[in-house]
Amino acid sequence: MLSKLTSLEVFDVSNNSLLSLSISGNDVNYSFPQLRSVNFSGCSIRQFPNFFQTSNLEELDLSNNMISGGISKWEAEGWEGLLSLDLSHNFLIALDQFPGNNLDYLNLHSNLLQGPILSTCLNPQIPNLKELEVIIISKNKLTGNIPSSICNLSSIDVLDLSENNLSGTIPDCLGNFSHLTFLDLQMNNFIGKIPDSFVSNHLNHLLLNDNQLEGLVPPSLVNSTSLELLNLGNNKLKDRFPHWLASLPSLQILILRFNRFYGSLPHSVASSNFSALRIIDISGNEFTGTLSTKLFRNLRAMKDKPNEWSYSTATYGSGSYEVPVNVTTKRLELELTKAVAFFVSIDLSNNQFYGKIPEDIGQLISLQMLNFSHNNFTGPIPASFGNLVALESLDLSSNKLGGSIPSEMTNLSFLEVLNLSENNLVGPIPHGNQFYTFDNDSYSNNLGLCGLPLSKQCINHEGGEPPSPLVVEHDGSKIPFFWQVVMMGYGSGVVIGLSLGYIVVTTGRPWWFVRMVERDWQYNFTRWVRRKRGRRN
Repeated sequence: MLSKLTSLEVFDVSNNSLLSLSISGNDVNYSFPQLRSVNFSGCSIRQFPNFFQTSNLEELDLSNNMISGGISKWEAEGWEGLLSLDLSHNFLIALDQFPGNNLDYLNLHSNLLQGPILSTCLNPQIPNLKELEVIIISKNKLTGNIPSSICNLSSIDVLDLSENNLSGTIPDCLGNFSHLTFLDLQMNNFIGKIPDSFVSNHLNHLLLNDNQLEGLVPPSLVNSTSLELLNLGNNKLKDRFPHWLASLPSLQILILRFNRFYGSLPHSVASSNFSALRIIDISGNEFTGTLSTKLFRNLRAMKDKPNEWSYSTATYGSGSYEVPVNVTTKRLELELTKAVAFFVSIDLSNNQFYGKIPEDIGQLISLQMLNFSHNNFTGPIPASFGNLVALESLDLSSNKLGGSIPSEMTNLSFLEVLNLSENNLVGPIPHGNQFYTFDNDSYSNNLGLCGLPLSKQCINHEGGEPPSPLVVEHDGSKIPFFWQVVMMGYGSGVVIGLSLGYIVVTTGRPWWFVRMVERDWQYNFTRWVRRKRGRRN
């Protein structure tokens, strides 16, 4: 049937996993002189279909299949006019033949390519190599250096060589590409300094994290006024905080985690803009000093709702490219792709900051993750934390915070992870909403804290000390807890207390169930008393 469609221009049968059963291999050859675009993505095919081979083909998508081996000269016949080739998510191990002479888009993401394959892909003898605009060869097994021939790619827009085993230094010429918008070299073994040659004001994504890079953050990045994402984490950079970053009006994501940055955050940072910043991670460094109140006042994007943000993904023609970013939240390190456009977080953990935590943090109502752990902060937890209604993860552990836990924090109805351990907090633990879900680990090593879920009970100074339970040790035992429940009913009836204790012992209900029943009974009892008083009046 298809052989009769001699005027066929576009053929798209993508995401038909059973289609491979009807592809008969290399013994059938049809001619489609008008065919321009073919999409066989996600069809479970294991070889290059050749029935559509035509010298006029411009776009070919064979991604998300099971094609293995390499591309031979024969298989590349008919691809001379290709402009776009997508072979991502296959099992290719080599490129024996460079596909086409006029490509402007090449995607080999997530294959098994090995060795210094870039010497083949970026061979300077290939005609019209300068027309390449997008090269994506991430998540392979490439080794060796980036060849000097890459400097011939004067039209490059997107270059992604991430998650390989590439080594050596980063060529200086990469900073000179005037059209470069996206550069991702993360998760390799690059050494040396980051080139200080950035001139493009179109660059909006720069990911060099998880390498062995040393030296300073290149000051020439100040020319990249369109920069939205800068990830230099997990390297060996040694520098003070690059204060000029605050002059980049579009910067939204700044990750400098686990390097050797030192010194205090300069006052110029606090007085500068940073109005677009909504993810900042400078954890695992040697920063010191106090936190300026003005710094948090200028983080205006963290005060806005997500639908008011404008975050661009890497684009090429009519397509787009999702950017992965690793963040640590809820005690887990997660890779964000689509969610990175909506995530809001501050991570200053594992540094040497000291002094009080500024009250102005309470203005960052869009904040979802806040981590100030492993520093030397003192003073109380600001009551303004109760305004962080979007907060899902809060870690203030391993500091020297004192005072009580603000009752306003019970307003945080989205809070899933709370860690206040290893501080000097005192007083009762607030009850309500999410605070009923946190266990002992959230409060450990605060000798002055009391109340559930801790076994240490609080002393009521206003009405005197409440009757002590007969046994308060050995939390795992049901019998001591039985008498604790009995004493719960002391003020309002021993019968109720005995009933709750009976529930625990005979049914094995957990402590939080008993607390829920108790609160419900007390609430109804209070309403009954008020109604009786109303009738008397």
